[in-house]
Order: sequence, then structure tokens, then C-alpha cells
Amino acid sequence: LGAFGSRMAEAEASSNEEQAPTNILNINIGVMGHVDSGKTSLVRALSKTLSTAALDKHPQSQERGITLDLGFSSFTVPMPDHMKQEARDYDVLQFTLVDCPGHASLIKTIIGGAQIIDMMILVIDVTKGIQTQTAECLVIGEILMERILIVLNKIDQIPAETRNEKVEKAKKGLEKVFASTKFKNPEIVSVSATGGNADAPTGLNIDVLVEKLREISRYPERKINGPFYFSVDHCFPIKGKGTVLTGTVLSGMVRVNDEVELPDLRLQKKIKSIQMFKKPVNKIMQGDRAGILVTQLDAKLIERGILATPGSVPSFSAVVASVEKVRFFKG
Repeated sequence: LGAFGSRMAEAEASSNEEQAPTNILNINIGVMGHVDSGKTSLVRALSKTLSTAALDKHPQSQERGITLDLGFSSFTVPMPDHMKQEARDYDVLQFTLVDCPGHASLIKTIIGGAQIIDMMILVIDVTKGIQTQTAECLVIGEILMERILIVLNKIDQIPAETRNEKVEKAKKGLEKVFASTKFKNPEIVSVSATGGNADAPTGLNIDVLVEKLREISRYPERKINGPFYFSVDHCFPIKGKGTVLTGTVLSGMVRVNDEVELPDLRLQKKIKSIQMFKKPVNKIMQGDRAGILVTQLDAKLIERGILATPGSVPSFSAVVASVEKVRFFKG
């Protein structure tokens, strides 16, 4: 956190000319799949910039060897030609990777992250095929996503002489499975996140995967009018500076020096500075992943929650909701 705190201090001292460029278009990609399918290794192979919550930094994640919470990291690519007209105000495309837990008991965490995701990568171990949590992630995808990319991981575990044949067979099997879902004829890319060496990963076909992401990306619809809602997923103090709330903008827009509210605590705070992946910015809008610095807030009071335009979140004691049963549910 020391480096993050140092960056925040730099943000306060920087002038408008030194602020990070506002011409980065961000797309959030949820990386999901069965536990041990290699999701976090794939995220590590793709990522160039890590947040304070990335690559299983949670102590229990490291102890148990599995992803327990949402992790965030990013990388940028040149703007694809097919998006340049709609994205003419932007120079580069940033993919924010949301590494989701794959264990069944953590499905609520995945659902909590789904509302901030524009597109889904479903990671499947090519040697095992569709497993229990693979199917559960697919159910979530059907409900909440419009686009999906299938990544067949661990192809290094197939002997080179039979690899192409077995990968093609796996792809055909998956096409049959997905024919009965909303994701008919999905794009499928085969990779190895580590290249068979977890200690010094090199990866196989990672460049192919990046190019496929550029190819299938679409300009995201962003709503910057109306109230500002920010989904907080982590909170930590920086000595002598204040408290950082990290999360993703669900709707609206906010600027440095704006007043925001923590509805659960009934507290209002002024934004002191904002960062997007260690770069200071003056404003953030729907879809952006950011860290917001405020002062005089006890970080122990909040872990998850909402940061919002003051007065925009009503309080209530009961709610009436219209729900639809998941078609795969039996009972």
C-alpha cells in the first residue's frame, strides 16, 4: 500500500497538465471458470498493471491457493479499427480484468461482480472440459452477459503431436453444449497461461487471445447523466493522507472536490483525489475502475458498499421484487 499512498501524494501535487490522459476507453471483462482452471494464471499472463486487489493478494487466497475475492488488473491495446468511429474521443482501449472466484461457496461474490462486467471470459481446462462451477458461471453469464469468449486453457498438458487434434475435438464438443444456450457459436481460443512453467511462465497463444479480444470488443454504452453510484469492493487507510475506496463506477460521473455520500454510514465526504490504476485523473465515469481518496473516514467501517451522489440512495425496510426462476434450477 506504500506505493499506492506515494502515488496518491503525487496526484495531489500534480497539475492539470500532468493528469493522466482522459482518452482511455475502459471495458471490464469478467474472468470466470471452475476452480483450478487457471483463471488467475491467465490474468497474470495478460496483465500489465495491477490494482491493490489483484492476483490473489488476499492472505487467505495465498494460504489456500484459490481465488476468494474479486481481483482487478488491466492492460491496454491500440483502438481496433471497427471502434475508431464511435470511440473517436479515445486513443487506446483498456481491458480491466475482473478475476472471479471459481469455488462453489463463493458464487455470491461472482454475482456481486457481475453488475460491473461488460463481457465475460469463461476459462475451461482443456483436459477436463466443463465442470460444476463452469456450468454455474455459464448460468450467470446467460442471465447477465451479452458477450462471451471461451478460453481453453492448459493446452501445454497435451502432447504436441496430438495437441491440434484434441483441441479441435474439445472445441466441437463445446460448440454442441453452447448450441442450447444464448451463446450459440461462441468464439473459442486455446492457450496455455504458463506454457507449462508456473515459476517462469511464458504462455502459449496469449497474443492470439489479445487480438481476439480486440476483434470482438464493442463500444460500451456508458451513462454519465444522473446520480453517481460507485461499487466499493476494498477500503484501506494511507497514513497522513486519508482513506482509499476502490471500486467501479456503476453509473454517472464524479470529479475531484465533489461531495459524495456513504449511505450506510450516513456520511458525506469530499473527494480529495482519484486514481485509475496508479494514474491520477480529474474525473471518472460509468465503467471506470478507480481508487477514490477521502479524509477523516475510518477504513474499518466499510469493506463493501456504495459511494453515491448525496441523497440519491433511499432507505427502506421492505421491498417488492419481480423475479424469474433460472431455467436450470430444479426444485
